[in-house]
Amino acid sequence: GMDSATCCYEAQAAGYAIYALTVNYGQRAQRELQAARAIAQEVGAIKHHIYPLDLTLWGGSALTDANIAVPTEGVDESAIPVTYVPARNTILLSLGLAWAEVLGADAIYIGVNSRDYSGYPDCRDDTLKSLQATLNLGMDSRFVIHTPLMWIDKAATWLLAETLGGEG
Repeated sequence: GMDSATCCYEAQAAGYAIYALTVNYGQRAQRELQAARAIAQEVGAIKHHIYPLDLTLWGGSALTDANIAVPTEGVDESAIPVTYVPARNTILLSLGLAWAEVLGADAIYIGVNSRDYSGYPDCRDDTLKSLQATLNLGMDSRFVIHTPLMWIDKAATWLLAETLGGEG
């Protein structure tokens, strides 16, 4: 999506060699996979993996279950949104860590943002800091989880993508 693409541009601007991981977790918006291919090519990713992982088995999310309507109105900030995919970002970070360890990478970028922070438990800053500490305990080397979009909204994310050279 837009957040991941912007993080890809951000990592490139920071001087990192790009190794892109896209997870086909059964999301209904399959066009994101084609967009990910295009973005990886645009930033000159050294390698781009599209990893199949069926998170539809768990259900519970409008993003993976055709029987649950995707909301078109605003988000109720007092509840976890129906678009939350249970533990998705925790799982994605674990996969990213596995590849980072093989690559000897010291950084992982993830496109969590302030809107996600309002209702997605595994997008919260405290959760991500704790995950970084926990996952680093299981490695011989250290890495940093970068969350450059954590405190900005979608409009600011769009502007950042445009500023960094992306299409948004």
